[in-house]
Amino acid sequence: MSIFRRPDYTSEVTQFIDTLKAKKPTLEAEQRQGRAIWWDQKIDRSAEQDYLDARVAQQSYVYQTGQHPNGK
Repeated sequence: MSIFRRPDYTSEVTQFIDTLKAKKPTLEAEQRQGRAIWWDQKIDRSAEQDYLDARVAQQSYVYQTGQHPNGK
């Protein structure tokens, strides 16, 4: 071993995560299950296309609602 080698550094966050995983070994499986519920979904392409077709083009000035209230 080199005399210049520094001791291994572990951040506080890494230490916290390691202790959390040690206390609750099912944590990663629960995270994967939660991800599967919210993120790992099949996309309904026809619904997505309907959504894209229904979009309205944004005006150049976002807060402009149409004509001036006084008709000008």
